[in-house]
Amino acid sequence: MNQVDFAGLAHAAALVLTALVALLHVGFLILEMFLWRTPRGRAVFGTAPEFAEESAPLAANQGLYNGFLAAGLVWGLAASDPTGPQARFFFLCCVIVAGVFGAATVSRRIIYIQAAPAAAALALSLAA
Repeated sequence: MNQVDFAGLAHAAALVLTALVALLHVGFLILEMFLWRTPRGRAVFGTAPEFAEESAPLAANQGLYNGFLAAGLVWGLAASDPTGPQARFFFLCCVIVAGVFGAATVSRRIIYIQAAPAAAALALSLAA
């Protein structure tokens, strides 16, 4: 009878979720840096054209930070032990904190879009 390698499955799932979190942050970068003023960007964030125009520099700055989070997560996925897991842990924690702060200050849905996937990836990483 075959035994299931739960630690291996948790590790693989953690890597997949971490990659998904990185991709989400690349998407946030694109939305905030390049699509902020467009109808698509305004629809995603629920902003009026005037507000989008006025806040575009701030959104671009925020998008850049999201790009740094994505880069850190990709680094954590690509690096070998012990650097890779440590980098993934650090950047997933950063994403969780940013998501909780965003949920508290901007919109509750940020907890589900940003923090929850990162928390799941972190929990699976720790379980593995």
